[in-house]
Amino acid sequence: MPAPTNLPPAHKSACLAVIIPAYDEAGSIATVLQTVLVQPLVQEVIVVDDASRDGTWAVLLPLAQADARIKLFQHTVNQGKGASLRTGFAKATAPIVIVQDADLEYDPADYATLAHPILAGKADVVFGSRFAGSGAHRVLYFWHSVGNKILTLLSNMTTNINLTDMESGYKMFRREVVQHIKIEENRFGFEPEIVAKVSQMGLRIYEVPISYYGRTYAEGKKIGWRDGFSALRCIFKYNFLRKSPYPRKIHLGAQAT
Repeated sequence: MPAPTNLPPAHKSACLAVIIPAYDEAGSIATVLQTVLVQPLVQEVIVVDDASRDGTWAVLLPLAQADARIKLFQHTVNQGKGASLRTGFAKATAPIVIVQDADLEYDPADYATLAHPILAGKADVVFGSRFAGSGAHRVLYFWHSVGNKILTLLSNMTTNINLTDMESGYKMFRREVVQHIKIEENRFGFEPEIVAKVSQMGLRIYEVPISYYGRTYAEGKKIGWRDGFSALRCIFKYNFLRKSPYPRKIHLGAQAT
């Protein structure tokens, strides 16, 4: 797909760094970037290519040349989603940071809904929920939904917070928060790890309903049953085996605008 040449410049209210971990997403990454960049809040898009083998990097290069908001980073060895996010978070400069998967299972049109509690000065962290009862949802795997709900329940029992979707891919943070946390998990264990760590920091956590357009495995979905067992390990590890190294309430500085 040719690089987009008619994308609008960053909006005057742009305040969002979008972190996109990408692995073998040559078929979708251009569409994802075009969809992300038309969102008014987007200030910068940080794409981390995790040693893709399908030409993802070659697709990304002309896209970055066409829009200065796109910043590219590349791993020479595949390390996993958590490692890509660790790289991306460190490079963010905008006051609010969100994770965006490279496959459009999650809709960038939800950015404003997610950002509202932070911009209103009410939240430090906002999680999107696929199960909170609003937005379009593609009907897919029953046992995946059961597994997600079990993992969320176990996470809630250990963190003493009441999320409905711990494994959601849409997680938004004030930049000071996410750059203050050391991300240790390299793969999909990032989700329970980050939930455990923010819950231990005394932060204001909100959850908002989002749309979800899930993929089938034939369409490129990568998460599997092994990642479910890894999530269980991470729930136990980061809530029981590790004493939080973070102060109960970190200093967050000025409100994001």
